[in-house]
Amino acid sequence: MPVARTIAKLCAVLSALCAANVCAQSYPQKPVRIIVPYVAGGDTDIGARIVAPKLTEALGQQFIVENRPGAGSLIGTEAMLRSPADGYTLAMGTISSLAVLPVTKSNVSYDPRKDFAPIALLTRVPYVLVVHPTLPARNVKELVQIAKQRPGALVYGSPGIATGIHLASEYFALNVGVKFTHIPYKGGAQSMVDLAAGNIALMFSTFSTAGQHLASGRLRA
Repeated sequence: MPVARTIAKLCAVLSALCAANVCAQSYPQKPVRIIVPYVAGGDTDIGARIVAPKLTEALGQQFIVENRPGAGSLIGTEAMLRSPADGYTLAMGTISSLAVLPVTKSNVSYDPRKDFAPIALLTRVPYVLVVHPTLPARNVKELVQIAKQRPGALVYGSPGIATGIHLASEYFALNVGVKFTHIPYKGGAQSMVDLAAGNIALMFSTFSTAGQHLASGRLRA
């Protein structure tokens, strides 16, 4: 959705939430943290860094992006929930933190339906399956054939265990009847660096993360 419309929605909802609950004066009266539960450079981080300066401009206080990666977004999400519920600590929610983790991990301390106050949908990001050019697969059919000939030999990366990309990768492998080996990272940007370097063979990614590598020929979609 266009940035201007998203910013307008964010400003309106943040102000309304604050007025209804905790703010006697106009919001915000001090800097606001936006926790990103991944390392810098990935899609979630990019989205936050596009929005933060616009919110700063619109609302007159600093909106500061803070990266808190680890455990497939669990560390950053729980850090937000441990903060006072006063509107001054926000977090970027993802399919991983809001949908996959709560039903695949036993140590998740929150209920996404009860413990969060949703503000606005910022992005919708499609996945793309990418491989390193040294892998002689030009399409999905050829990739599946190679994987069946070499069970477990092809290594893929993800932004972390129980993330959306991890789930998509395992779902793909299950449906085509192959076995890959998984290496989890602390974010999509780190796994993309290793893929471009040839340290892993393939991964599901997003166009914003993989785009420059696809354009340069360092990776193949």
